[in-house]
Amino acid sequence: MLSARRILIVAYDDSQILDVACPSGALDLANRHGADPPYEIELGTVGRAPARSSAGIALGACRSLEEVAGPLDTLLVAGGGGYARAAADTRLVTQVRRLARASRRVASVCTGAYVLAAAGLLDHRRATTHWRYGAELAARHPAVAVDTAPLYIRDGNVYTAAGVTSALDLTLSLIEDDHGPTLARAVARELVSYLHRPADQAQISMFLAAPPPGDRLVRDLAVHIAAHLAEDLSPAALAARAGVSTRHLTRLFAAHLGTTPARAVRAARTEAAAHLVRSSALPLAAIARRCGFGSAQTLRQAFLDAYGVSGDTMRKMPDMPRPRAGSRRQTPGA
Repeated sequence: MLSARRILIVAYDDSQILDVACPSGALDLANRHGADPPYEIELGTVGRAPARSSAGIALGACRSLEEVAGPLDTLLVAGGGGYARAAADTRLVTQVRRLARASRRVASVCTGAYVLAAAGLLDHRRATTHWRYGAELAARHPAVAVDTAPLYIRDGNVYTAAGVTSALDLTLSLIEDDHGPTLARAVARELVSYLHRPADQAQISMFLAAPPPGDRLVRDLAVHIAAHLAEDLSPAALAARAGVSTRHLTRLFAAHLGTTPARAVRAARTEAAAHLVRSSALPLAAIARRCGFGSAQTLRQAFLDAYGVSGDTMRKMPDMPRPRAGSRRQTPGA
């Protein structure tokens, strides 16, 4: 029996502080909720030097990477604006490569994938990073199969996450693998996390894929729609909430979202329902009610329209299906 699961988080100058805080905070809460064996969390840098985060806050290193010896449960490399210098630092890359061999699993958050790639740990593997940096990673490391669609990817014992808040989703997944879903849900509740998002959820949701609406009213309604899927979201109800006529509301949605209010609501409900199908065991009828569909049959039709598969099929698929070409979710103005 393990006495503890050793977790080593690697940081460097200009690291993103959330890439360190999300995993360490979630693992600490897992310990407080009875993780057995508990997590032993360490922060490491080259030479034990403090790492200045991108927010200007210095991260005091607990360990010098050169002095750390295995075995480790998890080696996790943070991302951040200093990724290029970190990936070019032969001392850092050498230690990451060495420690990876002594680790049960290896992970990166955001641009920490560049360090893993520089160490050769992503060669011939599927990996992700923040959507803004995927093309650069693929160009620098053609042996890596870069996919910036999912929140995080597991390929063998190597995990890569999109970055920032997706570090929390990855960590909750690791906790669930180690200790089961009950503990992972307890940690998520403690973190006031609305939902443990599945790995294959898109990095960019339908309301973030395009530039944010330039109209404050439309932005506020988009947020209201996403947070109140089960309520009355008819064009008349939305117009009344905004204090405008239904005709004016339709013009605003067309101008700023490229779709109608009804189609925007349907797309939001369908996307939320798809994620619940993938991340929960709820029956379709319950998901339909929670997401504002009148019946399970209406939800099934929405899935067929958007993804070309039924909810039952979607639940059994290894990965989230892509939206159909020409579907309302992909081209909401169609």
